[in-house]
Amino acid sequence: MEFPTRAFGRLACAILASASALPASAQTWPEVAAILRDNCVACHTGDYAPLGLSLDSHAGLVAGSWNGPVIAPGDPGGSELLRRLRGQSEPRMPLDGPPFLEDDQIALIADWVAAGAPHDETTENPAPAPATPPADDGRTTFSDIAPILKQRCIVCHSDNSRYDAPPEGLRLTGLPEVLAGGDRIVVIPGNPEGSELWRRITGVAHPRMPFDGPPWLPDDQIARIRAWIAEGAMDDAGTPAPIPAGGQVRFRGVMTGAAEIDGAAFAITGDTRIDDRPPPGAAAELRGRIAPDGTIVATRLRAR
Repeated sequence: MEFPTRAFGRLACAILASASALPASAQTWPEVAAILRDNCVACHTGDYAPLGLSLDSHAGLVAGSWNGPVIAPGDPGGSELLRRLRGQSEPRMPLDGPPFLEDDQIALIADWVAAGAPHDETTENPAPAPATPPADDGRTTFSDIAPILKQRCIVCHSDNSRYDAPPEGLRLTGLPEVLAGGDRIVVIPGNPEGSELWRRITGVAHPRMPFDGPPWLPDDQIARIRAWIAEGAMDDAGTPAPIPAGGQVRFRGVMTGAAEIDGAAFAITGDTRIDDRPPPGAAAELRGRIAPDGTIVATRLRAR
């Protein structure tokens, strides 16, 4: 017969052992999926996922990218996903950071990888948030186009650009950056034809964007960006953006009217410098500034 104290000790050890065998809450796929959904899936999903890496499902994450696996189950230190999240590999992710993931979020993912990257087959993955939720009143706001820019544009146009710096100083990581433009203004609220962003994604201006296309943006995404500009480049609250008065623009294209280039109307004043005035149908270069009412006022016009 065993002494009661010895039996109790064995029972306590058994309880502790079984408790330690239970997976920690940080080692569950749904928690990891929620972090990826909120921070990564806007880019890493669908046909245009960078390097083919889809992070909207456990299967996609385990499959990895065109370059190979991004997680090594049981080995957080050998997992490229974690190196990118920590900034140990470049570019650091998410690409539109900072802010980057919080330390506790990275630790949660590391714990999950260390536990073998398990997938609870009985638990549904959190449903991805709609990429472009329609506005209640039908208006197009920045939240409708932000996922497009995030997935197709910020790989170049961000502080984490694949280049040394964002081309032409243009960052497309958020509404303030889009409206600020770079070397020149790229969005004139209410004037898609006069907005370099729309001109580039349609191929009216060169080089066409995204720079790694084709494939280019699908027609529905181009239409959404056009609608956003035409409706005033509204923020998520539905407030139209201010006119970037004094901002500079430069177009190279074809004259489609006496004072129109690629469909973008402009004003000629007594101060406009005209060199070999191009007739309709001719190639031309226009430099201008934006008036307080949004009119493009030509400062120089010349044939090309």
